[in-house]
Amino acid sequence: MNNSPRVYLPLLGMALILSGCSGNQPALPITAGMGPHPALPEPQAGLLPIVNIAPAVGWSAGAKPQAGKGLQVHAFAGGLDHPRWLHVLPNGDVLVAESNAPAKPEDDGGVKAWLTKKAMAKAGAATPSADRISLLRDSNGDGVVDQRTVFIAGLHSPFGMALVGNDLYVANTDGVLRFPYRADQTQITAPGELITSLPAGALNHHWTKNLIASPDGSRLYAAVGSNSNVAENGLAQEQGRAAIWEINPADGSKRLFASGLRNPVGMAWEPHSGALWTVVNERDGLGNDLVPDYMTSVQDGGFYGWPFSYFGQHLDERVTPQNPELVAKALVPDYALGSHTASLGLSNAVGSRLPAPFTEGLFIGQHGSWNREPHSGYQVLFVPFKEGRPNDAPYTVLDGFLNEQGEAQGRPVGVAIDGEGALLVADDVGNVIWRVSSAQP
Repeated sequence: MNNSPRVYLPLLGMALILSGCSGNQPALPITAGMGPHPALPEPQAGLLPIVNIAPAVGWSAGAKPQAGKGLQVHAFAGGLDHPRWLHVLPNGDVLVAESNAPAKPEDDGGVKAWLTKKAMAKAGAATPSADRISLLRDSNGDGVVDQRTVFIAGLHSPFGMALVGNDLYVANTDGVLRFPYRADQTQITAPGELITSLPAGALNHHWTKNLIASPDGSRLYAAVGSNSNVAENGLAQEQGRAAIWEINPADGSKRLFASGLRNPVGMAWEPHSGALWTVVNERDGLGNDLVPDYMTSVQDGGFYGWPFSYFGQHLDERVTPQNPELVAKALVPDYALGSHTASLGLSNAVGSRLPAPFTEGLFIGQHGSWNREPHSGYQVLFVPFKEGRPNDAPYTVLDGFLNEQGEAQGRPVGVAIDGEGALLVADDVGNVIWRVSSAQP
């Protein structure tokens, strides 16, 4: 397969530690890589990939993100431990996965592992995983949490959650568990039942496993990221990865629903068309302006190019051997979200009480770049839809996660509409959940 990332990683790490960035400049504004027809310039693969990490510093007292026009923001809950993902229960309680990457035994030794850990620490992503789901309750309806309990403890890098009737499903990094749930309870102590395993193992990059239930609850969909950038660890390490799986919770059987999705994370049902949409983090190492992250409707049986091609049939020449027959089937994603934005969170606007235009479309939490100069992402966007399709440029929901020194005060991840129609945003560097509401009563 591709051997260049292995050769360059020590040099990449040295550049990171000594200089913090590559010194290259993008040829295009970030907006050129957004929308249904993004600019796709020539690849700029070189000896040193671009490395430009925003050091994680957290929020100073009283500081908060900047809300978009017609919106306001305040802290819904603080003092959390790396909050990554959100799920709103029917009674309005909010579940938050406090989680981080599991130990990777195959990455524990050598210069490469040491440099990677340094990079992760600089970006605020090297804290031990709390391995729990907490329940947050706003009992008096003032938009601020006043009750907090550990809902489920002893998990294994949990992420996605889905409630179907009285069954709560949780996606650990290595499998989907089922727990009994009853309305208004504040803790689950019953052991989880393993429904099905998910790709993990000693080498487990893109460890997050998201989960969403079909509208009728008969199926679950699990998003699984790749085990590399462009399969440099070999295709054998990618079995079952870079994909969305459809799971039958009744018996644990599963089938590959879509593939070639480098790192699909957030998923949401689009209410007009009924289609499943996902956001995908694309590959690195081709320059500031490649490859755009994207969101797309997911076709049953669809292949989206990774690792052999990107944005349809644009070949990634670093990958050998190629697969022309598979590339010929590669689908073009629906809507680009900018290169290296790390678009993770996704929520539709159903139930939103935010003002127009934040009423029909998708909210996107962009965790922010490590591989672009200047930075990209570090914001929450909204893409309006009409009749089931994007129909306008993105609007800013939250910004200001980077300070004037280019440091990360916060990094948005999961997004969800709460029981009162406000938008909740998990911030895993600030350790806060922000609540965005209309600026007018």
